[in-house]
Amino acid sequence: MQTILVTGGAGFIGGNFVHFLIDETDAQIINLDKLTYAGNLDTLAPLRGNGRHVFVQGDIGNPELVRRLLADYRVDAIVNFAAESHVDRSIDGPAAFVETNVLGTFNLLDCAREHCAGFGTSGRDGFRFLHVSTDEVYGSLGATGKFVETTPYAPNSPYSASKASSDHLVRAWYHTYGMPVLTTNCSNNYGPYQFPEKLIPLVILKAMRGDPLPIYGDGSNIRDWLYVTDHCRAIWRVLEAGRPGEVYNVGGDSERTNLQVVDTLCALLDELLPDSPHRPHGDLKTFVADRPGHDMRYAIDSGKLQSELGWEPRESFESGMRRTVAWYLENQIWCNRVTDGSYRGERLGSADA
Repeated sequence: MQTILVTGGAGFIGGNFVHFLIDETDAQIINLDKLTYAGNLDTLAPLRGNGRHVFVQGDIGNPELVRRLLADYRVDAIVNFAAESHVDRSIDGPAAFVETNVLGTFNLLDCAREHCAGFGTSGRDGFRFLHVSTDEVYGSLGATGKFVETTPYAPNSPYSASKASSDHLVRAWYHTYGMPVLTTNCSNNYGPYQFPEKLIPLVILKAMRGDPLPIYGDGSNIRDWLYVTDHCRAIWRVLEAGRPGEVYNVGGDSERTNLQVVDTLCALLDELLPDSPHRPHGDLKTFVADRPGHDMRYAIDSGKLQSELGWEPRESFESGMRRTVAWYLENQIWCNRVTDGSYRGERLGSADA
């Protein structure tokens, strides 16, 4: 049985990955999360009493805590999801992104290096440090082409710059210290347990209330959408069989403009909420001033992951969106509890920031 330290495992992607590990593997999970606004124990409520899941509230930047967890639980792998991740928040307050995404990742790497030193040369080969990153480190694409693993980095927001910095640290720990690291760069995730500051849950919850649905600029910015469970399967596959030192891009092959995403959500809500007083929900769309430095297009080429490790997405954009809308409609208690008055859908990172 592997013991895996999952950081940020009460957040969106990390929480889904913890559920995936419990459902699909026999791994023991040590779940370290600081429980900032986007991390919530309600996401982990179904795992209460499960002997394979140990939750620890704490900071990845705390070296004493990280060292103790690695030693006490004899950890075989670290999967690092812990990150500040919302571009708009990074515009308003970049310092937290540098602290968590850069300095926190540095601390994890350095503690892992010490941990591996005790394994000896042969034992070290069995350890893995998997760093979960983003396609935003590559910058913005034109009308054609896709990001590949060798695309030069060109981050355009404080968030993407902080993630690019952490990616470079991971690479350096491999080339300098021989740390058995792996990096994944994913496209935009969506699905259950996503904090409702992000586009898809924000639109769903606002539409249900009859609030205006804000669309940046003219809605033509394009993202490649990836259902979160498909992403979790990809991470597990890379952890199982990825080559140390390598980068693997993970995409859903589902490019859509922001306007198309909102239109899809509105059509699903019209269908699934036939008695809503706000139908047609598309009438709630409102165009607002664009985000500063808003990248025009992202698209991921997952060919390396597919050809080398045999992964491919199982959900189409249409099936994944239907699952997502249905989940939020069925989990209103979770939605109300995670916001808890601290976030009411207000705009962050405006052009005037």
